[in-house]
Amino acid sequence: MQLRQYQREAVDSIYRYFTEHNGHPLIVMPTASGKSLVLAAFIRETLEQWPNERLLVVTHVKELIQQDYKELMGLWPEAPAGIYSAGLKRREAQAQVLFCGIQSIHKRAEELGACDLILVDESHLIPRSSDTMYRRFIESMAALNDQVKIIGLTATHYRLDSGLLTEGDNRVFTDIAYEVPVKRLIDEKWLCPLVTKAPTTELDVSGVHMRGGDYIAGELAAAVDRSEINSAVVREIVHYGRDRKSWLIFCSGIEHAKNIRNALRILGITSETVSGETNAMERDFILSEFKAGRIRAVTNCDILTTGFNHPGIDLIAFLRPTQSTGLYVQMAGRGMRNAPGKSNCVILDFSGNIQRHGPIDLVEPKTSSRNGNGKAPVKTCPNCRTVLHNRVGVCPECGHKFPGRPEPTLDPTASARPIISPAAPIWVKVDKIAYRRHTKVGKPDSLRVDYYENPFTFYSEWVCLEHGESVTHRAIQWWRRRSDDPPPLTVTDALWLADRLKQPSEVLVIEQGKYWRIISYRFSEGEAPIVEVEDKMEYAGQDSTSDEEAPF
Repeated sequence: MQLRQYQREAVDSIYRYFTEHNGHPLIVMPTASGKSLVLAAFIRETLEQWPNERLLVVTHVKELIQQDYKELMGLWPEAPAGIYSAGLKRREAQAQVLFCGIQSIHKRAEELGACDLILVDESHLIPRSSDTMYRRFIESMAALNDQVKIIGLTATHYRLDSGLLTEGDNRVFTDIAYEVPVKRLIDEKWLCPLVTKAPTTELDVSGVHMRGGDYIAGELAAAVDRSEINSAVVREIVHYGRDRKSWLIFCSGIEHAKNIRNALRILGITSETVSGETNAMERDFILSEFKAGRIRAVTNCDILTTGFNHPGIDLIAFLRPTQSTGLYVQMAGRGMRNAPGKSNCVILDFSGNIQRHGPIDLVEPKTSSRNGNGKAPVKTCPNCRTVLHNRVGVCPECGHKFPGRPEPTLDPTASARPIISPAAPIWVKVDKIAYRRHTKVGKPDSLRVDYYENPFTFYSEWVCLEHGESVTHRAIQWWRRRSDDPPPLTVTDALWLADRLKQPSEVLVIEQGKYWRIISYRFSEGEAPIVEVEDKMEYAGQDSTSDEEAPF
């Protein structure tokens, strides 16, 4: 099977990482981008080159165990692979490549025996606490082989209770070896676009308290599960879903999911509920009927956020408010798989999640310096309720023309946004590239790179080699695309090497507020741009473009 370019990049990044580092890397790829295939390709290539290696693939639900196993067997039918999962009724402990459920194996390290690599699918679910099934199992496997390496695969490289997986005293993963943006995969047609419709009904959670970084479950359910609200919500879902075939609805509690299901049935919609109370046989039947199109809507409570694959989903309704950025992204990701006859997936956000977290291609984990209380440059089409950027003059869904020029909004980070950043990126030909040192009081220096379209127009980015792990991994990726030499550790070293880099001939830029962000590059064999390197001290107050450093 031919890997897509980004999948090949992901596999290669693992090999490159272990030639340069001695840690435990993460591979960050959006939902529906083919993590199972990347995992399968890596396993096959590893065993073909090092046939004595032993690998464990660990995850948390039987559906994902089965999916990863089938992907490998489809790619490599002779693979020495087995499964250890109580839910799948298989315990092939001695297989060279063993696909495991963490619930089944967390106390059975001795039975499984030593291994060389542990690959954790959906690795964002490894808790911060050291006293958990994952942590105890990893410690037990390290006792059998202190050289064991751990590789994580995830769509969200932060925990559901916030915090980067590569940060903190109790971290398992040390670096991000590869990350591919969701926007790139949508633009390249590998993922299905998401279209936001702004419903008129909004769930009120103003009185709900927080615990562990998210809303208290009991209070949340009591606040949103009200008959009059449920009826209004369901009427809107039916309205927007009239031409949609498969609806997935995330609810705020088991009873809430059942009540939404019942309200749908009253309006003649075939619907079922899955939750933690649904037995395995019934859940499998419901989901198979859903995928076959014999059930139109499935309501659920915290059960289909990961490990569930149904490409036909073309409407998702958020009735589950959350402060968890990761949970929000995982829910939206259920609609991003392509399917025959499916041009996009409609998102109905009754919960305010898009307002809290922003578009899924631009989200960042919450920190003390980013609390998500700003204003977003968006508006809603009065005809079709599509959420659009303020600068859009004509609605792409229904053709409505907006009068005049909207008032510009400077803060790009919060409130009611489209679920995918709406501005259209453009390719710009580069005539000259200038490298310089950027100094900002109170922060480490960074490498500023200016791409000149002409002598008067340029687009800038900041390569943060000295800023710590949370952003330096992106700087390393940036450098590796341009050079086979080891990435420099300082801006001074980078400036010495800048004129030897492979220089992009074009950059893909997207407008964000009053600034432009560089999101991709093209390297060609034609005439190279002029390169200019100057090591001058530049203070933020003298910078005419922006006083913020982009995390590259």
